Amino acid sequence: MAEVISNRYDFVILFDVENGNPNGDPDAGNMPRVDPETGCGLVTDVCLKRKIRNYVETVKEDEAGYAIYIKDGVPLNRSDAMALSAQGLKDAEAKTLKKADPDIDRKIRDFMCSHFYDIRTFGAVMTTFVKAALNCGQVRGPVQLGFARSVDPIMPQEVTITRVAITKESDAENKDTEMGRKFIVPYGLYRAEGFISANLARKSTGFTEDDLALLWQAILNMFENDRSAARGKMAVRELIIFKHDSELGNAPAWKLFDKVTVTRKEGVQPARKYSDYDVCIDTDNLPAGVMCVRMG
Repeated sequence: MAEVISNRYDFVILFDVENGNPNGDPDAGNMPRVDPETGCGLVTDVCLKRKIRNYVETVKEDEAGYAIYIKDGVPLNRSDAMALSAQGLKDAEAKTLKKADPDIDRKIRDFMCSHFYDIRTFGAVMTTFVKAALNCGQVRGPVQLGFARSVDPIMPQEVTITRVAITKESDAENKDTEMGRKFIVPYGLYRAEGFISANLARKSTGFTEDDLALLWQAILNMFENDRSAARGKMAVRELIIFKHDSELGNAPAWKLFDKVTVTRKEGVQPARKYSDYDVCIDTDNLPAGVMCVRMG
């Protein structure tokens, strides 16, 4: 069995989009998310975690220990019930059993962490049986992601499209095509930052070295098997990892993130490809006890 991680990590993900919508905003007609003050594009942490979950589900296919908790078409109650069933529990017996076994809450949480990869990674709120004597509790995951932000302001474009298939019989008598629209970002390079706590992995979910290797693999490939015409061409260009030689870390995350600078090359306006940017990492002045690994 793989060991629980013992090193803290901070990391930077650089990914880009070409002629696509990386993350639609339902409050704005599904146009790409934009910071209204700066014009920079945004991609939520929820969106990025969805891509990681999808990749793990694709490559593991519900292999033991790698099921996905937040999953399309599967109610949370159904997944939570698995933990109770594994302990031989029925709600009617729960109060009695809880008195007999004060450790039952931990056993249920441990089952969920060992069974579901995304709970072991990101944590979860599993108090879905609100009226039950027992529920699966809450778990704070060791892996956390922030919003991704584009390096430069983006310029979303609304593209009008047509289709030859008419929706209604009555409309087919009067027209041959129907109109629609979609939003695209011609090009945008996005930067996301993340954190991995070895302390939480040890105390809470049991996130292992094998889980970590799978996470890096999932991040690098999160767009490769999850293509969509709406998202255009998306790719993870680089994953920059700062590994601490201790559980609690050897330097603040912000100091490490400041070592990574992404700038548009002089004379390039507007940027339309990844090579229009320079990515520099000040590896010569890293804090003691921190090493940098570049993947991509």
